[in-house]
Amino acid sequence: MKVLVAIPATNEVGKIGQTVTRIPPGAADKILVVDDGSTDDTAVEARNNGALILSHKTQRGVGVAIRSAIGYAIQNSYEILIIMAGNNKDEPQEIVRLIQPIIKENYDFVQGSRYLKGGKFGKMPFYRQIATRFIHPWLFSLTTGKRITDSTNGFRAIKLSILKDKRINLNQEWLDRYELEPYLFHKMIKLGYKVKEVPVTKIYPPKELGYSKMKPITGWWSILRPLVFLSLGIKK
Repeated sequence: MKVLVAIPATNEVGKIGQTVTRIPPGAADKILVVDDGSTDDTAVEARNNGALILSHKTQRGVGVAIRSAIGYAIQNSYEILIIMAGNNKDEPQEIVRLIQPIIKENYDFVQGSRYLKGGKFGKMPFYRQIATRFIHPWLFSLTTGKRITDSTNGFRAIKLSILKDKRINLNQEWLDRYELEPYLFHKMIKLGYKVKEVPVTKIYPPKELGYSKMKPITGWWSILRPLVFLSLGIKK
């Protein structure tokens, strides 16, 4: 199956090159970096290391970046889309773990989990452990009816044919930022698609290098509100 690795990135100079070059040869047919309004040389560094580039002139949000990647993948007849972080926190060697359940077991959506047996998460800040290991997965599991261990991990694989389902509408303005990822994951489960978690690694760099661009309050509301809106029928 034709595989595209998509990497949303904003101002990741010094990290994006490592992210791209660490992807093993043959793990994917192409690597696409969606440069979401960077003011540094993220796009240049990614291109110099062999990635294709899609650029947004201004920062529009990770949800928009993922939509751009999905659009490119569908237009170019890719069958599987891998999404991974541009800040070098994911382990590219584990891409095969995400792909194999789709190819061999006909899964539709494979979610990476740092909290399954075999997964790792390095020196993650304690408050993020509480939020990502307990709070969000508990609420996500409660609203979907399926036990999920790592609902906020952005390292995942998607069978692109499922996005033909008109009940999944990614082109909603409220999904422009962090909302799109939990929205899609939630929809996969509630619509009865075949979903699986696999163990993966998430390594956090030293704090001075910056381990996240998510703001504590608004960022966390962004990943929580799809659960609220979908459960209450406020959004579709």
